[in-house]
Amino acid sequence: MPAVSKPTVMMEGIGLGESPRWHEGRLWFSDWVAHEVIALDRDGGRDVMARVDAFPFSIDWLPDGPMLITAGRELLRMERDGSLVTHVDLSDVSDFGWNEIVVDGRGNAYVNGPGFDMMAGGDFAPGTIAIVRPDGSAEQVAGGVAFPNGMAVTPDDSTLIVADSYAKELTAFDIGDDGTLTNRRRWADLGEGTPDGICLDVEGAVWYADVPNRRCTRVAEGGKTLDVLEADRGCFACMLGGEDGRTLFMNSAEWNGPEGIFKGPRTGQVLAVEAPAAHAGTP
Repeated sequence: MPAVSKPTVMMEGIGLGESPRWHEGRLWFSDWVAHEVIALDRDGGRDVMARVDAFPFSIDWLPDGPMLITAGRELLRMERDGSLVTHVDLSDVSDFGWNEIVVDGRGNAYVNGPGFDMMAGGDFAPGTIAIVRPDGSAEQVAGGVAFPNGMAVTPDDSTLIVADSYAKELTAFDIGDDGTLTNRRRWADLGEGTPDGICLDVEGAVWYADVPNRRCTRVAEGGKTLDVLEADRGCFACMLGGEDGRTLFMNSAEWNGPEGIFKGPRTGQVLAVEAPAAHAGTP
């Protein structure tokens, strides 16, 4: 297995970093505890780009520019002046809030969420995936995903890959011309891996962040492990970026369960390391 260099720490003092995205020459990510969207320069400079009154919330961009943010049962849109407005109200699509988002090259936004209130200790129910089309229409396009988490779309917009944290697998769907999802299948069996945020590279592999195992792992379709990057705390999300797309950025933090999120020191970090292959697909 090829060796991956030890990562460097780019930023510390984050509450809980999630949803990293490389956009316009900077790494953008959500801090769920601070309720902020932060843009981080490679030299460590940072700006708060938005303040979001939600937990959780994730980000991605439409092809024509505006940033979308999942927030509770709504999908928000950032206007040119930096204000946030309701893009689509998704209350009729799910009884629970939305977690992750990915936008494909056609402008379809896929959002997912669990089927129960984990933070309140609710009884388990499988989660769902919904689509928000460019015309604003929205509908559920997949159900029965145990705990849907990070998502990625292949460069040709033909396949959606979803991290199912509870099933310990990556699940794939074919994307139809109308954005609907069909041909559900197991893309990779991860064994004891617990996938959270994910991203794709040009060799067709997926990096997945893993909180309980404190690592990011790169796997091929089918589940063969290609690279492993160990950390000293849980890895919540990862994204390939940088000028050549070959830097793997990782959001990591100590994890003490849902009840510990807003207690104690803010242990979140952004880590960076050179990766074997460059970014591909979206986000």
